[in-house]
Amino acid sequence: MTLAIEVRDLTRRFGDFTAVDAISVEVRAGEVFGFLGANGAGKTTAIRMLIGLLAPTSGSARVAGFDVLTQSEDVRRNIGYMSQRFSLYDDLTVSENITLYGGIYGLDDATISARMDAMLQTLDLASARRSMVRSLPLGWKQKLAFSVAMLHRPRVVFLDEPTGGVDPITRRQFWEMIYAAAAEGTTVFATTHYMDEAEYCDRLSIMVDGRIAAMGTPGELKAAYNAPSLDEVFVRLARPAA
Repeated sequence: MTLAIEVRDLTRRFGDFTAVDAISVEVRAGEVFGFLGANGAGKTTAIRMLIGLLAPTSGSARVAGFDVLTQSEDVRRNIGYMSQRFSLYDDLTVSENITLYGGIYGLDDATISARMDAMLQTLDLASARRSMVRSLPLGWKQKLAFSVAMLHRPRVVFLDEPTGGVDPITRRQFWEMIYAAAAEGTTVFATTHYMDEAEYCDRLSIMVDGRIAAMGTPGELKAAYNAPSLDEVFVRLARPAA
């Protein structure tokens, strides 16, 4: 079994506050892994450590085969990242965004051009290449942002609440793109507040107060808590924290 993400007792403290408390996770190559938790549970802090933007206080993590503490640049070259809050520049055109990120990812002009053409054709956005990103409907913007995060064909892609605010049909289309990426071997590590989306994951974890309170397939978690839905599992786990 090839592991794309290996986390051992990963911890992050801010003064006396422990945001992430000795979490351990293994994610297989090509797996779609859901990283769930209420606001303030520690998800974003954990992701910032995994993508090499925040040093852990203790513990260890390897992403795409690289140590997040000592090889953070290698980590960033081999991952993609998409956030609901910031992914694309609204004041640039579609093609300018793709060109910008392609350069950041270290792709040459010919590769960027070829992959841009293929991407826009797949997304049915070829006619919008000169449109400002701000003019795109939110659903199209989110699908474009995911495709840009995949432009350099990363081994692992992190998605931080990528479908917030979009309609259910667009969310389903977005997850079809995720499945396609996973089928090509990319590992997907995603946070979401939508429990119906969590059902789409191969496995998932639920964080409560900085710790992983449960982990398994959607079916395993529902069976373990004798719950009819993941929403019920989530509520039972998060209620003590509340």
